[in-house]
Amino acid sequence: MSEIIKTEAVVLNKLNYGETSSIVSLFTKDCGKLSVIIKGGRNPKSKIGFAADPLNYIQTVFYKKDSRDLQILKSADILSHYSNIKQDLEKLKYAFAVLELVKKLTVEHETNLKLFKGLIRILELFDSSNDKPKVLFGRFFIFFLTELGYEIQLSKCAVCGQSNLQNMGLSYKFSLGILCNNCKKIYADIFPVAEELFRFLICLKQNKITNNFRDFTADRAIIFMEKYLRYHIPDFQGIQSFKSFK
Repeated sequence: MSEIIKTEAVVLNKLNYGETSSIVSLFTKDCGKLSVIIKGGRNPKSKIGFAADPLNYIQTVFYKKDSRDLQILKSADILSHYSNIKQDLEKLKYAFAVLELVKKLTVEHETNLKLFKGLIRILELFDSSNDKPKVLFGRFFIFFLTELGYEIQLSKCAVCGQSNLQNMGLSYKFSLGILCNNCKKIYADIFPVAEELFRFLICLKQNKITNNFRDFTADRAIIFMEKYLRYHIPDFQGIQSFKSFK
């Protein structure tokens, strides 16, 4: 028998199915990531189809049956549709990158309340904060890596243990962690971490102010985190949604 579930969700993705229906990927508060079908969801008069658009934060009711991959969405009401994000291409670019990370890299049906709250919070910040979208995305990315179990190690040299790493020519070995100026010399295939990039990553990790950093450094931090994630999850091919906004 089906179980009726009522929970909050963020719409990650939406695809056409058949002649009139839609398949929607949701990240829910109580059930983690799952896919639902909206029968007749492409009908212009479908309230559910209208509510379940990507980026929307919705209250859902669906019929859940463990034996099927697609659950049936019974109702959806918009809690927030983040209109300011949808009117700003820069905000939209990074908001869709957040959705892509959650959709591609979280496990089906694995509840993660901290990640759900983090997802809602970052969308609220994209929508209302004056901070640069790429910096907000960097904050989410470093948080997301930790939630996946791949926390970026920055506190001390992974080889010698030196903790005073300011004003040094650092590098990062993805299999080990941060390397001081001396220890990096014994390794190949390392990612150079300039002083400004190191300080920026620390600020992201500790949620400190980043107003004094260059856009170049924020971009470099995202490149670094993409490469770090690709090392740990070889199937990850980088953030594809960025290509849609070039």
